[in-house]
Amino acid sequence: MRAVLMAGGSGTRLRPLTCDLPKPMVPILNRPIAEHIINLLKRHQITEVIATLHYLPEVIRDYFQDGTDFGVDLIYAVEEDQPLGTAGCVKNIAELLNETFLVISGDSVTDFDLTAAIEFHKRKQAKATLVLTRVPNPIEFGVVITDEDYRIRRFLEKPSTSEIFSDTVNTGIYILEPSVLEYLPANQESDFSKDLFPLLLEKGEPMYGYIAQGYWCDVGHLDAYRESQYDGLFGKVKLDFAYTETKPGLWEGQNTYIDPSVEICPPVLIGHNCRIGPRVRIDAGTVIGDNVTIGADADLKRPIIWNGGIVGEDAELRACVIGRGTRVDRRAQVLEGAVVGSLSTVGEEAQISPNVRVWPSKQIESGAILNINLIWGQTAQRNLFGQRGVTGLANIDITPEFAVKLGAAYGSTLKPGSQVMISRDQRSISRMATRSLIAGLMSVGVNIQNLDATAVPMSRTVVPTLGVAGGIHVRLHPDRPDYLLIEFIDNKGVNISKALEKKIEGAYFKEDFRRVQIHEIGNVVYPIQMIDTYCNAFEKNLNVEAIRHSNSKVVIDYTYAVSGAVLPQLLAKFGCDAVVLNASLKQTAVSSVEKEALLQQLGHVVEALRATFGVQVSANGEQLILVDKLGTPIRGEMLTALMVNMILTAHPRGTVVVPIHTSSAVEQIARRHDGKVIRTKASPTALMEASLPSANPNVVLAGSGDMGFIFPQLHPGFDAMFCIAKVIEMLTVQERSLASIRDDDLPQVSHRSYTVRCPWTVKGALMRHLVETHNEENLELVDGVKIRFEDDNWILILPDAGEPLVHLFANSNDRNWVDESLREYRTRVQSFIEQQQGVEAYSNSPQQSIVS
Repeated sequence: MRAVLMAGGSGTRLRPLTCDLPKPMVPILNRPIAEHIINLLKRHQITEVIATLHYLPEVIRDYFQDGTDFGVDLIYAVEEDQPLGTAGCVKNIAELLNETFLVISGDSVTDFDLTAAIEFHKRKQAKATLVLTRVPNPIEFGVVITDEDYRIRRFLEKPSTSEIFSDTVNTGIYILEPSVLEYLPANQESDFSKDLFPLLLEKGEPMYGYIAQGYWCDVGHLDAYRESQYDGLFGKVKLDFAYTETKPGLWEGQNTYIDPSVEICPPVLIGHNCRIGPRVRIDAGTVIGDNVTIGADADLKRPIIWNGGIVGEDAELRACVIGRGTRVDRRAQVLEGAVVGSLSTVGEEAQISPNVRVWPSKQIESGAILNINLIWGQTAQRNLFGQRGVTGLANIDITPEFAVKLGAAYGSTLKPGSQVMISRDQRSISRMATRSLIAGLMSVGVNIQNLDATAVPMSRTVVPTLGVAGGIHVRLHPDRPDYLLIEFIDNKGVNISKALEKKIEGAYFKEDFRRVQIHEIGNVVYPIQMIDTYCNAFEKNLNVEAIRHSNSKVVIDYTYAVSGAVLPQLLAKFGCDAVVLNASLKQTAVSSVEKEALLQQLGHVVEALRATFGVQVSANGEQLILVDKLGTPIRGEMLTALMVNMILTAHPRGTVVVPIHTSSAVEQIARRHDGKVIRTKASPTALMEASLPSANPNVVLAGSGDMGFIFPQLHPGFDAMFCIAKVIEMLTVQERSLASIRDDDLPQVSHRSYTVRCPWTVKGALMRHLVETHNEENLELVDGVKIRFEDDNWILILPDAGEPLVHLFANSNDRNWVDESLREYRTRVQSFIEQQQGVEAYSNSPQQSIVS
């Protein structure tokens, strides 16, 4: 017996799920509806199937092929020009139907006993048998009345409320004899319920209704789609699961990792190759597709997540549908009944309100609240460039495709034939992104000077000597180990200007790329003697003789990064006894917990060897933490003050550049040495620009303990390697130790910070509120809002440039003042944020009109 699988539906009411997918291919429990139907047919020994196709036919053909992998013999009949209707498409294949055949919809979920229905048809010697079922609300279906012998006497397709005369409805499953097709005209649109069945009734042909027992759901709208998933999980319908039941009520695919701390309330289905992070909560009814990643502390209450979805940390999903390849970022919320189409992105802390539908490939900005369907256009994306360059999740945001396009965009802002330096850290993910950037640059006629795996300071030093228009450095983000950071630098080694960032963004978003001919494609060269160039600049700016006579012993922890390849050679050349730890290269990022363990280990080694000091280098050679001879770490504000003290002791009346949030200890030290302090925005680029000789010729040091330190005479970037050598030099010349400087010379300043979560939509209002509620003469608006009080007391409220956060800093010589002020302003800020969110919630809620 043959079956005709009606698989031509476009599923308009299921959009956005069916924007790029035919309705029969919508997944139920991670299998297409049509596959469940084929499995049902197989269970009843029906293995010859003809699928009628119309909407996106290639999707179905590509998936099922000839049916061999699914245990059936499958052929296709495609309605090429216009749909012929449910009956017309079957008439079109009449030559293939020479015996009793079954017609079944490819977009419903059922476990009916088809064998019993076929036996009923034969027993009644019917020309047509309609498989019927009883439903509570028959308005959306064809209603049927049969007599006591189950012969059909009357039916009405989709009646209004007043027309309902039965709760027995047509399920779209028919058993037919080939002769009934003779009543239909060829090559014309016709429908079973509207045309053929009324005609058979009129002609008196034997047409019966078989009232089936079991489950049936017409997946005609989004609510029914969700309910059919839940019914499948809870066992209300007999379906073949794609995965093994590893525990009662938990179906789990192969190569899936579920953290031991995950809380699962069955029944739950999780596909192949998934990664479920720590402390995730998964409620009963949740369906997770293949290749899905769930971040730590996410809360899943009955969502349906299609293949390739990514759910960020602390995200909340509530009885929603997340389409294929869609990403829901950290702390975002997708609420009940919402549907997010394939390949979309829901930004951090964004919220999609109940029953909102988002069409495929849309971007929901961080912090946005979406209350209406998003169909046309695309929400504005955030700028490509953040505070430090281009950042994004490795191989998710920053993919090879993205990097090729970014490289082409940058290259298109340069003249054809320009040279660009490119370098990276040692990791494979950085190599992949670098090669893609190179491909994009070459495609627009830009030549490459490839430094391969190189520490950032070396790249910045070498750039001015190569005659290049600029450079790119790719590495794992220093603060977020799962993110890549792509930094663009100019021909001086400084991060590029905002104006050039905007030009690159314009070329990227407009895809305004130059295309060159074959003979103009860029080439790649590998500069030699790069280390010699850096070493020469290094030596030129040090008192090498002082270092040679220092008899210093230094323990250096390279935290498995590429900077470990250079500095040992230099220190050995200067006669320093350097003990090296963790200098081998590692592909994965070192976590903050691992760094702390390594730092503790470093302290023990320094103390045991009676070394002069120790140092931990990180951020690909940019940042460092010092360790004194007793093994005590010196970092953050204390490290900033210590470096400023040593440098200004060596260079009285010099200028130091620090970010706006740095402790006032810097000013107190500068006053002792007749020095000057310049404060900049809290960004690396601002520090680099302010330290350039062309901007401030007397700068002797820039940076902070958190970012690293810049020595403008060497190059305009952060350089931990040079900083180590400079510390050795200054300790020798000044005949001091780190501990003595820390204990005797540094001012006792209390400096604390606190971070508050603040939605993007509230940040601007918060800053305006702070400005309006304080005297103008007490304000400093370099970056954020700094409120000055007596002496060196101040409060700084600084919005985070890349996260929905606000940072609060309090500074004073009086620790009690710091504690009280930080507590007061934390309360102020939190109260304002809560008030603004309440106003937004009210303005976004439905308003009731009163008519008098």
